[in-house]
Amino acid sequence: MKKLLLSVCLLSAILLSVVAENYPYRSDVLWVTVPDHADWIYKTGEKATVEVQFYKYGIPGDNVVVNYEIGGDLMPADTKGSVTLKNGRAIIPVGTMKEPGFRDCRLKATVDGKTYSHHVKVGFSPEKLKPYTAMPDDFNEFWEKAKAEQKDFPLTYTKEHVEKYSTDKIDCYLVKLQLNKGGQCIYGYLFYPKKEGRFPVVLCPPGAGIKTIKEPLRHKYYAEQGCIRFEIEIHGLNPEMSEQEFKEISNAFNGRGNGYLNNGLDNRDNYYMKRVYLACVRSIDFLTSLPEWDGKNVIAQGGSQGGALALITAGLDQRVTACVANHPALSDMAGYKAGRAGGYPHFFKRATGMDTPEKIKTMAYYDVVNFAKLIKADTYMTWGFNDDVCPPTTSYIVYNVLNCPKEALITPINEHWTSNDTEYGHLLWIKKHLK
Repeated sequence: MKKLLLSVCLLSAILLSVVAENYPYRSDVLWVTVPDHADWIYKTGEKATVEVQFYKYGIPGDNVVVNYEIGGDLMPADTKGSVTLKNGRAIIPVGTMKEPGFRDCRLKATVDGKTYSHHVKVGFSPEKLKPYTAMPDDFNEFWEKAKAEQKDFPLTYTKEHVEKYSTDKIDCYLVKLQLNKGGQCIYGYLFYPKKEGRFPVVLCPPGAGIKTIKEPLRHKYYAEQGCIRFEIEIHGLNPEMSEQEFKEISNAFNGRGNGYLNNGLDNRDNYYMKRVYLACVRSIDFLTSLPEWDGKNVIAQGGSQGGALALITAGLDQRVTACVANHPALSDMAGYKAGRAGGYPHFFKRATGMDTPEKIKTMAYYDVVNFAKLIKADTYMTWGFNDDVCPPTTSYIVYNVLNCPKEALITPINEHWTSNDTEYGHLLWIKKHLK
């Protein structure tokens, strides 16, 4: 695995990029956690320690008491204690693990009547993590049948120019893409370079939730640098609706007990995400039908739920030639059955009645790890250790099962986010892997 490691030294670069502001942004307090292995990775059986530093107004917190709890990734604490900072610093023994995985050191300090929290995760032989989720014997048959049934419905869409998201370098179109004869559809913004030629196509599925496509121009550099990019939503909701309309729909149809990721989970044929996965394949049908496509390059790219859908699309559709995914959701979702972290949406932790044989069986047909095993395209993944939404345990598991050409950018300090520089780096990686 290629590892490009970011360290706490990045703080100086951030300071240079934010004029007249401090890091963290407008916060009085700064935590710094420094594991005694620079890459935050240990072998199973090795003991880890973390130096904790705490500053308020940039001044070391002398004699500040830091309480800590330590446990497995997203698991209850098995160790508790406290340390008193001297000149703002103290060492905490994190312990070790006999099996591959992560330990999370969760910190709290109360200063001037206010409590501040932080955490840091370190890995133990994570390259040896294996999925709990097994591939069903008829996995390929199930999905090949579903794709074949979808092909019976002709490619049907509308395409309308969107002036407000077009510039002197790119053109934007709102696309309504029909999925089946039942009238279900998805919407997406399609961005073209404003020049003659034929170009690679990039499918960008969304993160989790029922929401509009926020900041459509955020990644305009894809089209500016010669890619056709299709940013989609997955619920059949026009992204031109107002934020309030989306909020009302989400409140009505995406609660903890009735969320779309739970919908139909008792039956693999009725699960909500079946239509979503097939929508990604239909999006590839659409993109490869465009006369401006270069006829060679098809890229799937996204983060979180979008990262999951990018990997799933690459596994489902061999037309995909490259895949970029950061901290993918929907990965080894039943991993909690192995006594460790499972993937978002954390069914067993966030809802009751999810641990049933029927639901667990359905999960296996929709789990990223089983699609990842099928990917042949060049694949690039990135994830952080401190992520509690899509934990590093499950990102490593996905990466470990990939049998294709693969690279990883591991950013230990990151929680559930990627920097603008990292996201721009996705385009740079894609350009290096064009056919």
